[in-house]
Amino acid sequence: MSIDLNGRLALVTGASRGIGYFLALELAKAGAHVIAVARTVGGLEELDDEIRKHGGSATLVPLDLTDFPALDRLGGSIHERWGKLDIMVANAGVLGTISPIGHVEAKTFEKVMNINVTSTWRLIRSVDPLLRASDAGRAIVLSSGVAHTARAFWGPYAASKAAVEVMARSWADETKNSALRVNSVNPGATRTAMRAQAMPGEDPDSLPHPHDVAKKIVALADPALTLTGKLFDVPKDRFLDYHLPD
Repeated sequence: MSIDLNGRLALVTGASRGIGYFLALELAKAGAHVIAVARTVGGLEELDDEIRKHGGSATLVPLDLTDFPALDRLGGSIHERWGKLDIMVANAGVLGTISPIGHVEAKTFEKVMNINVTSTWRLIRSVDPLLRASDAGRAIVLSSGVAHTARAFWGPYAASKAAVEVMARSWADETKNSALRVNSVNPGATRTAMRAQAMPGEDPDSLPHPHDVAKKIVALADPALTLTGKLFDVPKDRFLDYHLPD
């Protein structure tokens, strides 16, 4: 399904690689101007080149998401230049370690929570007024299936993704009478560096490419979307209701 995002402004975190890279590219191909946020300058420049090849445009923002004051300033900068934001994709995240919960180092746990949870909250706080200023604001929050399965040895990462899902659901309920739609996404197992870190013995060719996953997720940016407060499960290719058993 193709969507028309011409004239719309999209922000994507973790845009230098993996799902974030291809989501940014798909948004740009649909016509959106993309604000691409990531730490890796080289990856952002590569994304910019690819977006330009497809006739799109981007603004590159090299930013460490643990620089919380910079995240606060980001919303102000967007307001000054554009006055609104149409699409926010909170994609950036880290795995931490696959380990028994009692063996996780404090610094590892704190890093996972800072990047996956606190930076997402800071981003939401920073851009919420801008998304509300849009005629059809769309927020897409990347989660994971382990937020629901509570899989052994995935404790910190699973907890972080459960936390961002609950934040997204609460935000969706707060804004349900506005034009803003807020949804979470479980991308499923995808051929990314994070997946390789978690499953080093797995054949990456057996997994979906992040480009194919991004092509499904980009539909959540559609101005015509009416659903909010849902979880879009990419492997099942459908929205899930939280009050129903999976």
